Amino acid sequence: MRRLWDAREALLLAVAASLLVAGAATLLFEAAALGRIAWSLATALGLAYSTAAITAALRRRQPSVDLIAWLAMAGALLTDEPLAGAVIAVMLFTGGTLEARASAHAERSLRHLAARAPRLARREGPDGVDTIPVGRLLVGDRIVVGTGELVPVDGRLLEAGVFDESALTGEALPVEHPAGDDIRSGVANAGNAVRLVATETAERSTYTGVVRLVEQTQASTAPFVRVADRFASAFVPLTLVVAGLAWALSGEAVRAVAVLVVATPCPLLLAAPIAITAGLSRAAGRGAMLKGGSALERLADGRVLLLDKTGTLTRGRPVLVGVVAADGFSGDEVLRAAASLDQMSAHVLASAVVTGARDRGLEPASAEEVRERPGYGVEGIVEGHRVRLGKSAWVIDGPPPSWARRARRRASLDGSLTVYIAVDGRPAGVLLLADPLRPDAPRMMRTLREAGITRTVLITGDRADMAETVGRLVGADAVFADRDPSDKLDIVRAEQDRAPTIMVGDGVNDAPALAAAGAGVAMGARGAGASAEAADVVLTTDRIDGLADAILIARRSIRIARRAAGFGMALSLAAMAPAAAGMLAPAAGAILQEAIDVAAIALALTALLPGRVHTVAMPPADLAVVRRLHAEHTAVAPLVERIREVADGLDDDPPDSAPLRELVDRLETELLPHERAEEVQLVPIVADALGPDPFGALSRSHAEIEHRVRRLRRACVDIGDPPEPDEVTDLRGALYGLYAIVLLHNAQEEENAFSLMPVAETARKRRVALPAGPRGGRRS
Repeated sequence: MRRLWDAREALLLAVAASLLVAGAATLLFEAAALGRIAWSLATALGLAYSTAAITAALRRRQPSVDLIAWLAMAGALLTDEPLAGAVIAVMLFTGGTLEARASAHAERSLRHLAARAPRLARREGPDGVDTIPVGRLLVGDRIVVGTGELVPVDGRLLEAGVFDESALTGEALPVEHPAGDDIRSGVANAGNAVRLVATETAERSTYTGVVRLVEQTQASTAPFVRVADRFASAFVPLTLVVAGLAWALSGEAVRAVAVLVVATPCPLLLAAPIAITAGLSRAAGRGAMLKGGSALERLADGRVLLLDKTGTLTRGRPVLVGVVAADGFSGDEVLRAAASLDQMSAHVLASAVVTGARDRGLEPASAEEVRERPGYGVEGIVEGHRVRLGKSAWVIDGPPPSWARRARRRASLDGSLTVYIAVDGRPAGVLLLADPLRPDAPRMMRTLREAGITRTVLITGDRADMAETVGRLVGADAVFADRDPSDKLDIVRAEQDRAPTIMVGDGVNDAPALAAAGAGVAMGARGAGASAEAADVVLTTDRIDGLADAILIARRSIRIARRAAGFGMALSLAAMAPAAAGMLAPAAGAILQEAIDVAAIALALTALLPGRVHTVAMPPADLAVVRRLHAEHTAVAPLVERIREVADGLDDDPPDSAPLRELVDRLETELLPHERAEEVQLVPIVADALGPDPFGALSRSHAEIEHRVRRLRRACVDIGDPPEPDEVTDLRGALYGLYAIVLLHNAQEEENAFSLMPVAETARKRRVALPAGPRGGRRS
C-alpha cells in the first residue's frame, strides 16, 4: 500500500493519459459521446488533484498557480469543452509525477546512505581484536579496517592505506594516504588492512553528519515553490482580469475558458523545477549540499559575503611551520622524537607533528609506555630515551634558554603555537605550529567578485593583527576582529539590511550568524557541528572553492529557471489575446499550451549542460606532472625553513659559517633544480588551465630566487671564518630576503597551481604558509 500511495501521481497520470487517448480513439468509431465522457472523467481527476494542492497552499497562506488550472478545468466542463480539460489534467499530473520521482529518488539515496553507514567496528586491545558496535568506540581507540570495509569513525592512520572516497568527495579514483593522515568515516578501504586511532566518536563523525544533512534536505520544501508562487501572485490576478473581460465584453463564457486554458502555468509547474533540480544535483556533484530550492535561490541572490576566519579562510587545523633545536640536538632528531610519541595520540596537534615529520622524510620510531597528561602533553619511551612533549612549564625548569626565547618571540610575531620537547629530562627544542591560509582562498574570492559578490567581510574572534593579515591576503573589504557570537550576529543583521547576504562558517559559535544570514554556508559535514544544522548549504569537502562553484551553479540555475518560466508565461500572455477575441477555441488553446510547455521545458533542460565553474580540470598527463612537482614542493619545504634557522643562528657569538655553507650547497642541489623544473613544466600547464596572466610573477620570482642563491654562493667565498660583524649583517639580510621571497613564491604556487589538483589530493595539509593564529590546545 505504501508503494501504491507513493506512486499515486504516476497512476493518476497513467489514468488521465489513458482516458485522453481513449476519448480520441472513440472518434474513429463515431462514438463522440463516449469520448466526451472519457475526457470529462480525466478533467474531474485533474480537478480533484488541483483542489487538494490549492487547499494545501491556503493552509500555508501562500498563493498557488494551480488556481488557474482549476478554473480552466472547471470552465472546460461548464462550457462543454472536456478535451481542453483533459489535456490540462495530463499536464498537471506530469508535473506531479516529476516532483514525486525526484522526491522518491532522494528518499532512495537517503535509504542507501543510511544502509551503508558502518554498524560494527574491530577494536584492537591488549587481548586482541574485538568486534563491537560503532557507537561504543571512544576517542583514542585503535581500530582495524580490513580490505573492502568502511572506516567506522573519523581517525588518524597508523600506517599507509588506499581508500575509495567517492561516497564523500565524488572522486572516482582511489586515493593513497600516508600514515599520520586524517581519514573520514564512510570511506572504503581499497587496499590492505590498516590500523587507525579514532579521533571522533560515531555520533560526531563525518559520515553521520552527511546522513543527517541529507535528512534535513529531504525535509525541506519543494524546490520550485518560491519561484512558482512569486509568479502566481502577479500572474493569477492578471489572468482572471483578462478572462473576466473577455466574458463580459463578448457574453461568451467559452472565451474566458480559452483564456484560462492558454494561461495554465505549466511552464512554472514543469520547467522551473527541472532547472532548479538540475542546479541542486550539479552543486551536490561539486561538494555543495543545498537544503532545497529556496536555499539555491537565496545563494544565487547573495551580494554580500561574510566569512569566519578560522576553518573557513584558514584550514582550521595547525600544521608544522618550524623546528627550533637546542644546542646538541638537530631539528630532525627533535621532530622525529616528537612524531614518535604523537603517532599514538588522538590530539588535534598530533596529526600536524606526525605529518610534518613524514614530509621531511622522517619515519617515526615505535614508542612505549605512552601516557597523556591532559592539559600538559604526552610522554613515553622512544628508542630507550624518555621523551616529554607539551607545554613550556612542563618541559623547561627555570628561565628559558636563548633558543627558547627566540622561538617564543617568533611564535608571538607569527601567531604560532609552541610545543616543547625534552629528551631524558633535557630541553631539546620547540615545534612551531600555525593555522595556514587555505591556498585556494584568494583565487576563490576573486572568482566570487566576478560572479557578482560586491562586498566581502571577514568576521573573527581572533586578534586584530592576525585578522587584518588574513583580510589583506584575501582582499576583504572589511575586517571585524575580537568578536563573539552575539557580535557576529549583529554584523550579519546589519549587512542583511543593506543587501542579501551569504555567511560562511564552520564552528558552533557561527551557528546563530548562519541562521540569520540570507544564505548560511557551513564548511565541512561533521555530524556534531551546530553550524551544519543551521546552514542552508554545507560544503562536504574540505575546500572553500566549492563555495564559488555552488554560487556560480545556483545563479545559473535560477537564471535558467526564471528565463524558462518567463518565456513560457510570455507566450501564454501572447496567446491570451486571440483566445479573448474568440480566435482560439479551448481545445486548440490546450494544444497550443502543450507546445509552449515543450519550448519552456527545452529551455529549462539547458541547466543540465555544463556551465562555468571555478574548479579547473586538467588532462591526466598534466595532472601527473603537477602531482610530481607538488611532491617535490612539499619535500623542499623543510629546506625553506632551514634558511630562516641559519639566519637566526648568525646571532651566536662567535657566528659559525659552516651551517651557511651547508645551506647554500643544499639550495643549489635541491631548491634550484626544483624551481627550474617548475618554470619549464608547471607554468605552461597551469597557464593553459587558467590563462597566462598570473604567471609572469611566478617566472620572475623563479629568476629572483636563483639570483639570490648565486649571491649567497659568492658571499660564502668571500667571508672570513668567523665572519666579521658587517659580513654577518649582510648575510643575515640576504638570508631573510631569500626566505621572504621563497615564502611568497610558494604561496603563489599553492594558490594558482597546486590548488587545482582534485579535492582528495589538495586536502593534505601544507607546511609553508602565512600563519593565522590558532587558539587553544593542550600545548600552547
